[in-house]
Amino acid sequence: MKKLIVASNNQGKIKEIKEILKDFDLEVVSLKEANIEANIVEDGNTFIENAYKKAYEIYKLTGEMVLSDDSGLMVDALNGAPGVFSARFAGEHGNDKKNNEKLLKLLEGKKEENRTAKFVAAMVLIINKDKILKVQGECNGYIIEEGKGHDGFGYDPLFYIPKLNKTFAEISSAEKNSISHRGRALSKLKDKLKEELS
Repeated sequence: MKKLIVASNNQGKIKEIKEILKDFDLEVVSLKEANIEANIVEDGNTFIENAYKKAYEIYKLTGEMVLSDDSGLMVDALNGAPGVFSARFAGEHGNDKKNNEKLLKLLEGKKEENRTAKFVAAMVLIINKDKILKVQGECNGYIIEEGKGHDGFGYDPLFYIPKLNKTFAEISSAEKNSISHRGRALSKLKDKLKEELS
């Protein structure tokens, strides 16, 4: 069984990725599970640039297959912010509560039609130095005025999907994986991976 290192320690992401790739004969491990400590500066201007940088640094270190994703929320009224700064929007990396509070404050008083947003996930899979797969997935919705639901992570409680009449934090992981930005990116990746591994 081939090892696939996911260049992340975000448990929510790791769980989603393992779930979506479970049909492949791959041992999917996080950085922590692979005993890798890496502090990679995400200074790219796009999600794809950041995903590639993370994947490449871990690939250089290990020589193993590496999957990296960079994802975030883009709010139309905020000119695409928080964008690549989604995880550290309020200044402290990974503080979901503060990030959500800042987002709500910036959107205060805006009507529903001015709260449109999309989640974007860019993924880079380095199979070897000659084979690098890049994909991107998106999911559209809008930002509600207060969080709903207890599942998910990040901005999930605020991200509302009209056709489901629910936020990302109110749906099951299976349902989320079928429509989310990461689910869509991974679905594209799965198709490319099938070709590569067949």
